[in-house]
Amino acid sequence: MNLVNLVVTLVIVGVALWAINTYIPMDRRIKQILNVVVVIIVVIWLLRGFGLLGDLGAISVGG
Repeated sequence: MNLVNLVVTLVIVGVALWAINTYIPMDRRIKQILNVVVVIIVVIWLLRGFGLLGDLGAISVGG
């Protein structure tokens, strides 16, 4: 993972989330859920990018 790509992606996600929170009228609870989901997705993406989290498709449940 290239550091420049990482920073650019984080800035784009942050600006998009800020714009959604600022300009799109939604219930406060829906905005909180959206923020949490985006943060979880970004954290998982970062962990996979740095190799700290393996392939999620290889995880099998109950098998």
